Amino acid sequence: MSRTNFQDLLNAEVHFGHMTRKWNPAMAPYIFTEQNGIHIIDLNKTVVKIDEAADALYQIAKQGKKILFVATKKQAKEIIAEKATSVNMPFITERWAGGMLTNFSTIRKAVKKMTTIDKMSNDGTFENLSKREKLQIARQREKLQKNLGSIADLTRLPSALFVVDVMKEHIAVKEANRLGIPVFGIVDTNSNPRNIDYIIPGNDDASKSIDIILSAVVDAIGEGLKERKMEKEKEQENNANEKQEKKAKGGRARIKRGENAELNANVAEKFLSEAEKEAWHSFLCPYVESKRFIFLELEADDRLVVGVKILFVDYCFICGAGLIVSVRTFRNDAPADVDAPYISSLCIHTQGVGLA
Repeated sequence: MSRTNFQDLLNAEVHFGHMTRKWNPAMAPYIFTEQNGIHIIDLNKTVVKIDEAADALYQIAKQGKKILFVATKKQAKEIIAEKATSVNMPFITERWAGGMLTNFSTIRKAVKKMTTIDKMSNDGTFENLSKREKLQIARQREKLQKNLGSIADLTRLPSALFVVDVMKEHIAVKEANRLGIPVFGIVDTNSNPRNIDYIIPGNDDASKSIDIILSAVVDAIGEGLKERKMEKEKEQENNANEKQEKKAKGGRARIKRGENAELNANVAEKFLSEAEKEAWHSFLCPYVESKRFIFLELEADDRLVVGVKILFVDYCFICGAGLIVSVRTFRNDAPADVDAPYISSLCIHTQGVGLA
């Protein structure tokens, strides 16, 4: 469903272009006709282009990226400030400072300077300055606030630029093109659309026209931000549920040393038949219960370990000529109070003492 319709755009006078003698031939595909020396914009194409731009801005906002709104002409200043503020996006309504994008690091220093002045006024440093210095700093702060206050929260380059009147804001457009930042713009019949990635053909002089177009794109941005918030909440909820499930399951209970009855009751239920359990109990449990050294030949990671004291048996099953046993052990050369690393799936050959 379209975010705007033909009649609403017509009522907002979006269709009025510039005088025919001032037109840019590159805008010919978007011109419907000419009347009384003024070009009339094809609003059917404007509806389509608004939807394309809105969908792209929706995706950008959904990813949590920033979109910089630029409009320094008088009739667009208040509208841009209101719409951009409603979705917490940065905007420029005063003079575009050259290098605001291409020399962004310097702009950030100016913003930090403004922050430093605010800190001075709060911590009492201001009181130690002379009246003349206070006045100079106050004027500097006011100037910085006027030009850069709206982008104080912009810590990195924006992911997109939305421009009202691309002809007036040609410097901003050139900087964005140089950095590969996509440009969205309201393009009138006297402007060049070739440097604009997402063209919205329309009247960029009437406040009603600017308002209706901005309302459509800002609504799309708001939807993207809302969708992002919902996804984050859902992800947090899923993570919380997973943690609760893991906590409820609690994992496999550890068997303490010396609790041989519990060990024998829980050993290898999934792997052993009754006959295998009987065989396992007959020649392996006595060594565990007595905690004697069993001299076995254990293969683990191509290393030969001889003289192992078996303390815990996790599971055991017969395989060919030997037993596959998952054990926790003490190495015979390790200190008595230090556990050797956990070695799983060891092959205990029948060459060992007591197993032949």
